Amino acid sequence: MDPQQQSQQVAHIILAMMPMFLLFGLAVMAFLIFLFWKILTKAGLSGPLSLLVLLWPIGPLIVLCILAFSDWKVAPIPPPAYYPPSYPPPPTYPPTQS
Repeated sequence: MDPQQQSQQVAHIILAMMPMFLLFGLAVMAFLIFLFWKILTKAGLSGPLSLLVLLWPIGPLIVLCILAFSDWKVAPIPPPAYYPPSYPPPPTYPPTQS
């Protein structure tokens, strides 16, 4: 097999695999958008910010910076209730007569 035929065969194989790579890439992007949408809405931010992921090289980094440095608008955890100790209070001095 001469090198010209071999390179043509490789080119045909790559062209046949290209739609599969594109579909896989679209599926991964859709999944990332879905994940970031859920995280952003649970953080109290706008869900459409997840569409920044479409700007592939820098978009996910921007979304992660927004998540890291923004105030999450979720209900805070209530402070723990104060329970007094279970021993009796100290006696008063001088003791009162009853």
